[in-house]
Amino acid sequence: MQTKETTNEGLKRAYELTLTAKEIDNKIESEVKKVAPQVQMPGFRPGKVPANLVRKMHGEQLHAQVLNDSIRESVDELMKEKELRPAMQPAISLDEKYEQGKDAVVSVSLEILPQVEAPSTDGLKLERLTVPVSDEAVMEAIENIASGNKSYKDAAKSKKAADGDQLIIDFVGSIDGVEFEGGKAEDAPLVIGSGTFIPGFEEQLQGAKTGDEKTITVTFPAEYQAENLAGKEAQFDVKVKQVKVETDTTIDDEFATNLGLESLDKLKELLRGQLEQETNGLTRTQMKRALLDQLAAGHDFAVPEGMVDAEFEQIWAQLQQEAQNEADPAKALKEIEAEKDDYRSIAERRVRLGLLLSEIGQANNVEISQQEMSMLMAQAAQQYREEDRERFMQFIQQDPMAAAQLRAPLYEDKVVDFLFDKAEVTDREVTREELEAAIEADAEEEKKPAKKKAAAKKAPAKKAPAKKAPAKKPAAKEDAKPAAKKAPAKKPAAKKAPAKKAAADKKPAAKKAPAKKPAAKKAPAKKPAAKK
Repeated sequence: MQTKETTNEGLKRAYELTLTAKEIDNKIESEVKKVAPQVQMPGFRPGKVPANLVRKMHGEQLHAQVLNDSIRESVDELMKEKELRPAMQPAISLDEKYEQGKDAVVSVSLEILPQVEAPSTDGLKLERLTVPVSDEAVMEAIENIASGNKSYKDAAKSKKAADGDQLIIDFVGSIDGVEFEGGKAEDAPLVIGSGTFIPGFEEQLQGAKTGDEKTITVTFPAEYQAENLAGKEAQFDVKVKQVKVETDTTIDDEFATNLGLESLDKLKELLRGQLEQETNGLTRTQMKRALLDQLAAGHDFAVPEGMVDAEFEQIWAQLQQEAQNEADPAKALKEIEAEKDDYRSIAERRVRLGLLLSEIGQANNVEISQQEMSMLMAQAAQQYREEDRERFMQFIQQDPMAAAQLRAPLYEDKVVDFLFDKAEVTDREVTREELEAAIEADAEEEKKPAKKKAAAKKAPAKKAPAKKAPAKKPAAKEDAKPAAKKAPAKKPAAKKAPAKKAAADKKPAAKKAPAKKPAAKKAPAKKPAAKK
């Protein structure tokens, strides 16, 4: 193999590898000798087929196999000889003018990881803001549960339905006098003012009393999920079987047992644990941001553009998805477009921090165990169809880059935990509001001009959690993307990962029950009156 370097600029490298026709032919001859004993041909005893006939029969297949293997081996040899650490998969291409019997010219281009010295872990100082969970906070959480689990009792027959009252109704829907599929239900609960049915349905039932029968007319929204009903006017014959009024919920042992717990004390214990887990997650977010800020402030080096591009694409895709969910998607898209350069700065910061964390981890023997990796693979496989999960596991095992990407978030967490242990940490007790304000202040700080900080704005995943954030960890880990310890060259013909579960795998939305709360008796099909 002949090697010629064609590019050496910054972190970019490119090479031209020449595999001579003689090298390739010799390998083909070697393969022919290996397979000849297994080849069978009429007129010849097993294993006695002449090599020239074997080559004539299987030459094309053997040539393709030898060429592919030779390219892979040559690229691996190049990486080892030049001591290259690819940032991402190298781009490998065979000269399109190549013909069998001639020298094969292969182009290899890649970006390498920068040489980064592992930062010193001495002298790190961090402040940990802690939030004690008070009895008042636990009771507030219980009251929130109680407000979301309202109970109702039968009202007097003379009671006229008003906002907040629950109706138990039967209804039959029709368009132009013809009933449509899914437009019929019995004993369906409907809370007036809840907005669970299409516009106009609930409003026309205000003032109804137990035993009333009404025919109401509504128009399905133009974007209604059942296309055969979208935008059409429909009539519903409704019978009000019972008007119910909300009853006060008593928070006691009976309330807890209705939730499946032994007692009110057990409910308090459970909620206290959840609140502690939630605030601990916020505390970790605050500490991690402070740690990463210290690392970012002391290091400024070139990072591979390909890694920045990949990180930016993830940020941008998330931003665009969130913009589509805004009240005015066009306006939201225009706003993020104006800040595109800022988000690219964030991508660059994350890549740089990832490389720093990777170097720290390698220098201090931070590793992911095989058991931890197996758990990661099993969890990730759940994203795929059951029949594709085994293929996904094989793909991860065979593709070092894919395995590195799967391992990266956990590796980062382990390096961060290592640095927490090395740092001098002082605790300060604060309120939940003060902790959230500190996290928000960090987000605002990063919105300042890039000359002061690497990132001008926070990427969407870095928003401070809302007060009603779930107990899971905030997405702070997206601050950095640790690089693989060493990215080996990929085979020219890489296997693809199995496709993730598609939306079509789910049951059509048109078959879901419309009400937000489960009905006492489930309708056999989707209630057409439900709001999309």
